[in-house]
Formats: sequence, structure tokens, C-alpha cells
Amino acid sequence: MTVDPHHFDFDLDLGIRSQVVKKLQSSPLLPLAKGVGPQASGIYALYLGRALVYIGKASKGTTKSKRTLRARLGEHVSKISGRRNISLADMKCRYLTFASEWWVFAAEFALMAHFRPEWNESGFGSKMPGVGRPGTKRVSRWDERFPKR
Repeated sequence: MTVDPHHFDFDLDLGIRSQVVKKLQSSPLLPLAKGVGPQASGIYALYLGRALVYIGKASKGTTKSKRTLRARLGEHVSKISGRRNISLADMKCRYLTFASEWWVFAAEFALMAHFRPEWNESGFGSKMPGVGRPGTKRVSRWDERFPKR
């Protein structure tokens, strides 16, 4: 197979990833608390101490829940507050907003591929099977590590 030295395929994934990672890492690190974040769509990162542990999104225009960043971060505050082996005081967050809902999905995918956060695979997010999900008695790794009080 001959490779054409003049041919170029733009790596859009790499372009998006490098920009969104840089922007997220330069955004302010805030305490995870009720009322943090705007009433807008976007992506967010949760940190336990200095470790990035979760990447999530809030998309008002393209999801049934119509959740905003503030609502989604508030849900995480409530979930973490009711757990053992973890303190809300140790949690921080960063977030980014976007002009287009499409960028929310692209940015979340890029950040998850780049960072591979531990909690995205553990059952922390609301879309994962685990405690409280209809039809399952399965306990997620996150629920085992941080049981309810």
C-alpha cells in the first residue's frame, strides 16, 4: 500500500480534546456545593482532593430531564452528602458552558476519553445500574465504597 505524502486527514477528535482539556484545566476550581454552576448546559468535572474522578454533562435542550449544570451539580452534592467514607468538604468541581448543545456531547466524550475518570465506570452517575434502580439488586462499586449513612 502506497502512502500519499500529500494527503492529510484532520483529526477533529484531537483538536476538540486538546482545546477542551486546556480550557477545563484553566477554569476555576470551586467547592462542590448547592447553587454552584449556571442555569445552562455544559460539562463538569468532579475532583476528590486533587484527583479528577468524574466527568458529566447537563444538556437542557437535548435530554428529557432538561437539567442545567446547577441542577446536576446539586444532585451530586445531595448524593455525596448522604454517604460514609467521603466528605463533601473534600470535593471540588470545574465546569464549562457552550453556545451549542452539540459541543456539550463532544466535550464530554473528549474529556472522558482523555482522563478516563474512575467514577465514570463505578456506578456514580445516574444512568448506571445500582442501588435504587428498578429491576436490579446489583450494588455498584461506588455504592460499596461509599455506602449510605
